[in-house]
Amino acid sequence: MDNNPGCELDLGWLNNVQINLSAINRRAANLQSSRPLKSEYQAAWLLKALTCIDLTTLGGDDTNSNVSRLCFKAFRPLPEDLLQSLGFQYGPNCPIHTAAICVYPSKVQSAVDALKKLGMYDKIKVASVATGFPSGQMPLQSRLMEIQYAVEMGAKEIDIVIDRSLVLTGQWETLYKELQQMKQACGSSVHMKAILATGELGNLRNVYKASLVAMMAGSDFIKTSTGKEALNATIPFGIVMCLAINDYYKRHGFKVGLKPAGGIRTSKDALSWLVMVKELLGDEWLTPKLFRIGASGLLTDIEHNLYQYVTGCINATYEFSMG
Repeated sequence: MDNNPGCELDLGWLNNVQINLSAINRRAANLQSSRPLKSEYQAAWLLKALTCIDLTTLGGDDTNSNVSRLCFKAFRPLPEDLLQSLGFQYGPNCPIHTAAICVYPSKVQSAVDALKKLGMYDKIKVASVATGFPSGQMPLQSRLMEIQYAVEMGAKEIDIVIDRSLVLTGQWETLYKELQQMKQACGSSVHMKAILATGELGNLRNVYKASLVAMMAGSDFIKTSTGKEALNATIPFGIVMCLAINDYYKRHGFKVGLKPAGGIRTSKDALSWLVMVKELLGDEWLTPKLFRIGASGLLTDIEHNLYQYVTGCINATYEFSMG
């Protein structure tokens, strides 16, 4: 995936944004009420979802050992016998692994070391949150230094958070310039994901505008949430962000990725997002290069559902550990 070069800030485009709330809600209802997938197709889509996960740990009690353990889970996300029953086998070219590991900057080195030992550093990305996650309320220089530190430690993706106050007060030029500096701090070989914190932006028009500004400033992905807000990833937010991504692509010819995060815990949740992306953006976006799911517990539920598909047995979710 090439880096998004961005473009000049187009205030005329922003000032003419209109959002039809009723139409967005109807579309969301239609997407969520679509017929469930048949068993074999559902299994295939769940494997697709698994490969798009940014397996995440962002706890105050994170240790080097639990980060290493999470890296191994990203490398071998399913039991070997279950994977073989699904027609795959672990090996150098096995495509069944998560897309990335997402950690705090202080744990990037641990993730890098663990993935290098597994021979997966070039296949599973190390992503780091930065810029005063989750609030974004730090001096700009501190936020830029945090990005630089994570990149120096070996992160290949940076999940930055925007200053939501700039959206709520309509300071689009300031937001654009801050994001440009963040993109510059990431460097040419690191992708930047802009976390919009959609649940704190006030309305869907602001979600669309913030999406556009982030892409104009060079964000390679736009991401719904930090997972720490009261309202996180919802399908209406996703629809608006997809529309912005599609409009940006039509105008500038560059595909920007989408990352929902926060509250996506079940296979049904993941399938809803995959279907939405397929319908609104197309099959080209259904790859880890352009679609990610930020999650910690989702993988366990996917394993539970794949086990049920293969064996016909229904086990309690707690019987599937992350180890």
